[in-house]
Amino acid sequence: MRPFLTATVNFARGKDSPRDFLERCIADLDAWEPKIGAFVNLNLAGARAAADRSTDRWRAGKPLSPIDGMPIGVKDIIETIDMPTENGSPLFAGFRGNRDSASVAALREAGAVILGKTVTTEFAWMQPRATRNPWDLSRTPGGSSSGSAAAVAVGAVSAALGTQVFGSIVRPASFCGCFGFKPTVGAINRGGSYDYLSQSTHGPLAASLPEAWAVAYEISRRAGGDPGYPGLYGPPTCPTPSKPRRFAVLETDGWAVATSTARQALEEASAKLRSAGVMLVSRREDEKIAAAEDAIHGARELCANIIAWESRWPLNAYRARDASKLSQAMLDLSERAEALTLDGYRRDIAERERRRSIYQSLEAEFDACLTLAAPGAAPVGLGWTGDPAFVIPGSMLGVPAISIPALQDGGLPLGLQLLGFADADAALFSTAGGVISLLQQA
Repeated sequence: MRPFLTATVNFARGKDSPRDFLERCIADLDAWEPKIGAFVNLNLAGARAAADRSTDRWRAGKPLSPIDGMPIGVKDIIETIDMPTENGSPLFAGFRGNRDSASVAALREAGAVILGKTVTTEFAWMQPRATRNPWDLSRTPGGSSSGSAAAVAVGAVSAALGTQVFGSIVRPASFCGCFGFKPTVGAINRGGSYDYLSQSTHGPLAASLPEAWAVAYEISRRAGGDPGYPGLYGPPTCPTPSKPRRFAVLETDGWAVATSTARQALEEASAKLRSAGVMLVSRREDEKIAAAEDAIHGARELCANIIAWESRWPLNAYRARDASKLSQAMLDLSERAEALTLDGYRRDIAERERRRSIYQSLEAEFDACLTLAAPGAAPVGLGWTGDPAFVIPGSMLGVPAISIPALQDGGLPLGLQLLGFADADAALFSTAGGVISLLQQA
């Protein structure tokens, strides 16, 4: 990975520059892209021109933001004026919306360098598009933010935008060994992005925790959150690490499918935290945690129904246009949508709100919730993006989630996932920083 923020000290001193930094990223891109296929479109000329402008600003002592000059990838369901937005679908081959999305416009205003569009699964759903995991080319990088995770992992960019409605930021971050941040639902403006769903979010995959915060903050500062939402709360710089006091440990439905080595990795990390004086509490010791576990049980089925109903449009329009260009996974989702009703959807979103309320009651007693980010290392094969059982709960609950590349399964990356509480994203970053420090000291 290639962190950007630590390099900026030398930008002002003239010992390095955003252009030179970009060229190092492009060298990694040239070395890795033929192997992993992380990008669907690149704008190297535009990126170099943007990096040159950033270099001039840093030398003049007038950077637009801490991420001025940062090379960033953009998931290919998010519109960019200078490159197509193809949504991982033949239906959108070569499509141009002729505008920047809200998040990309904000990044450009902050001086970020948009390098290219990263591979997404079809419409950010189930069908992979052949990106490979850089740790083992026979394995999936996860999805749907497949290219974003792989590009960050190899140092082609310092951060990349992803989206998550099931597990599409946290899971690929886990599989590719980078940091992944899914904000509170609504915290990042999704205007100009083809993810219309009520629990979907934009968020960064990044080379470091401070990078993840900086990208999210600079977007929200300029573009706010989704309409009707207050945006991301927190300070301009990554919140200072703080030692956590108490964690609720959540097994989730994923525990039943977790590998023995993944379970052991979590138990070893938990032991290190306990030895540092952090209290870890599970459902067996606390009734509120037991209630939260019950609330997230079956989240997959509930979310699938909500997503299907909310996807009835545009899927019905896409089918009418050319159903032959849709994968079986999209056709199945469309069929599911047609079998649902508005009354059923109303019941489902009411049930989701009930479950969110139960989970939120943990906030008064715990700094965050601790669990795995995936059942194990990335699975072999490119036809599946992996089981999202551990990450669906955070999406259903609408709360912030962070994957920390702190664990391993068979020598391959495995994320440690922290789940926070609604609109307390900054507090979760502070806690995550504290966890990283404690695990490094142990």
